[in-house]
Amino acid sequence: MKDLNEMVKEGVTVVDFFATWCGPCKMLSPVLEELEEDRSDFKVVKIDIDKEQELARSYGIMSVPTLILFKDGKEISKKVGFMPKELLSNWINENK
Repeated sequence: MKDLNEMVKEGVTVVDFFATWCGPCKMLSPVLEELEEDRSDFKVVKIDIDKEQELARSYGIMSVPTLILFKDGKEISKKVGFMPKELLSNWINENK
């Protein structure tokens, strides 16, 4: 995986820590993708916690899905669990 710090250093980035076996992650993924298509003011980076265990541990990921919102490389906010599109959108707006 490329360096996460490099991927989040500019603009607003939502990092989605997920697992392939996680039901709520499977529900969240299309919602995030749809939101990313609808808007141009943020990007999504997906991280499989089973493939990137060290990285997940370094961010204190205890359950999935966990979303971390970065702005210009700084961690601004963290959410755990499934969120519908409207709540996701509001969360991004509040933190960008």
